[in-house]
Amino acid sequence: MAQKKLKVTWVHSAIGYNKKQAKIIEALGLKKLNDSNILPDNESVRGSIHHVAHLVKVEEAK
Repeated sequence: MAQKKLKVTWVHSAIGYNKKQAKIIEALGLKKLNDSNILPDNESVRGSIHHVAHLVKVEEAK
């Protein structure tokens, strides 16, 4: 059985937010605005996404 994947897209600038949130964006592998990355659907990634949910768009990857 294949592991589920999430497509995370950075859609809102982190300027004006806590610097920790900018570090989380970087840790998710997003380098600039409108950049996307495919990540495994696990608790660690979900926790990181939870902290920056207002800055990213998440969808299930195919």
